Amino acid sequence: DKDPWGNRQPSNPPDRGSPDLPLCRWRYWYLGLRKALALLQATWITYSQPVPASCGQLLTQILLCGSLALAAASLTYCWLASSLLYPLGPSAVVATVCGLLAFLGLVLVPPARCLFALSVPTLGTEQGRRLLLSWSTATLTIAVVPNILANLRATGQVLRCVTEGSLESLLNTTHWLQTASQALNPDGQAGSQGLTLQAQGDSAAAFRLHVLRVTQQVLEDFSGLESSARVVALGTQRVVTGLFMLGLLLDSAWYLHRYLTDLRFDNIYATRQLTQRLAEVGATHLTASPPAWLLWAAQPRLSQAELLSCLVRLGLFTLLLMAMAVTVAMDYVAFLLAQAAVDWARELPAVPVTLTIKYNAAYTILGFLPFLFNRPPLENPYLSAHNSFQWELRFTAPGCPLLPARRPHTAAPLAAGALQLAACSTVLLETYARRLRHSIAASFFRTQEAKRVRHLHARLQRRYDRHRGQPAQPQDASSCS
Repeated sequence: DKDPWGNRQPSNPPDRGSPDLPLCRWRYWYLGLRKALALLQATWITYSQPVPASCGQLLTQILLCGSLALAAASLTYCWLASSLLYPLGPSAVVATVCGLLAFLGLVLVPPARCLFALSVPTLGTEQGRRLLLSWSTATLTIAVVPNILANLRATGQVLRCVTEGSLESLLNTTHWLQTASQALNPDGQAGSQGLTLQAQGDSAAAFRLHVLRVTQQVLEDFSGLESSARVVALGTQRVVTGLFMLGLLLDSAWYLHRYLTDLRFDNIYATRQLTQRLAEVGATHLTASPPAWLLWAAQPRLSQAELLSCLVRLGLFTLLLMAMAVTVAMDYVAFLLAQAAVDWARELPAVPVTLTIKYNAAYTILGFLPFLFNRPPLENPYLSAHNSFQWELRFTAPGCPLLPARRPHTAAPLAAGALQLAACSTVLLETYARRLRHSIAASFFRTQEAKRVRHLHARLQRRYDRHRGQPAQPQDASSCS
C-alpha cells in the first residue's frame, strides 16, 4: 500500500493473539525435539559402530570416547578424594591412569564400548542396587557414628568437670571448716573445749584421684571408640565399594558373554526386528496370542509377578529408610543432649560462702552468793573470738576444658537418603534396565541379534505348532499398566 505521495506504508504486524501462534510454537518445539532425537540417534549409531565407515564417524567416535573417558576420570577422582578420603595426589594419579585406559579401551576395543554402555543400565539391576545401598550405608556411618560418639564424649567431659569441681569445692569447704575449728581452740588454753572437725587429707586426695582417673579412662575409651569407628567405617566403605564396582563390571561382562554365546539367554522380547521378520514371512499370527513370557520391548508394562516382587522389595526398602531416619534422629538427640549439658555446665555460677564465728566465754566465782541477794552474778570474761572466713563453691573445675557439642552433618544424611531413594527407584526400573541392556547389546552386535531373532521365531513357531488344532485356552492377564 502507498500513501498519496507515493511512499510505501509499513504493513501491520501480525496479531500476536491469533489462534495460529500457539500452534506454530508447538510445531517449532516439536521440530526441535525431533532434530535433537535424530542427532542423538545418529550419535548412538556412530558410537555403536565396530568400524567407522568414514573419517567423520571416526572423529565423532574419538570425541565421544574422549568425553566419556574424561567424565570417568573426573568421577573417579571425586569418588576417591571426596567419598573414600584418599590423598589428593594419589587420587589424581589413579584417576588420570583410569581415564587414559578408558580412552584407549573405548577407541580400540568395540566390546569395551558395549561393556561401558551396559554398565549404566546394570546400575538399575540388583548388582547396582547393592552398590548404591553399600555406598549409602558407608556414607551415613562415616558421618553419623563418629559424630554421636563425639557428642557422648562431650557429655562425659561435662560429667568429669562437674565431678572434679564438686570434689575440689568439697575439699576446700572441709579445709575452711578445719581452719575455723582451729580458731576456736587457741594455743596455750589447756583443757579448753573447741569444735573438732578434721578431714583426712590422704584419703580425700586418693578418692579425688580415683574419680578423675575413672572419668579420664571413660573419655579415652570414647575417643578411641570414635577413632576406631571412623577407621573401620572408612576401610569397610573402601573395600565394599571396590568389590561392588568390580562386581558391576563383571556382571556387565557376564551378560555380554551370555548374550554372545547363548541364543536362549534373555531372548524374551518382541522387538521391532522380530515384528519385521514375522511380517516378511507372513507369520504375524504367532504373536496374536503371545505367551506370558514374551515381553513387548516398546510397551512400558510390568507383569503381575514383577509388580508383586517390586512391592515386596519396596517394603524392605521402607524398613531401611526407617532405620536411616532413626540413626539420624539419634545423632540429633545426642547433639541436643551434649549441647544442653555443655551450656548448663558453662552457666553454673560460683557460689560465695561466708562463715562468721562469734564466740564469747566467761566464768563466775561463787555465783550463788549474788543469787541469794537477788543480784546478777559477776562474770569474768575468759575468751572472746570473732572470725570470718570466705571462699567460693565452684561446681566446674577451672582447669577442665569443656568440649563443644558437634553439630550433625546435613550433607551426608541427604546424600545417603538420595542414594537410598535411587536404590528404591531401581526396584521399579529394573525391568526397563534389563530391556535397555538387551537393546544396547543388540545395537552393537546386529548379526548376533539377527540369529537371536531367528531362534525366537522358531521357538514361537514350535509353540504354535504344539497348540494348533487344540481349543484355545483362556490366558490369565499377565501384565498390568
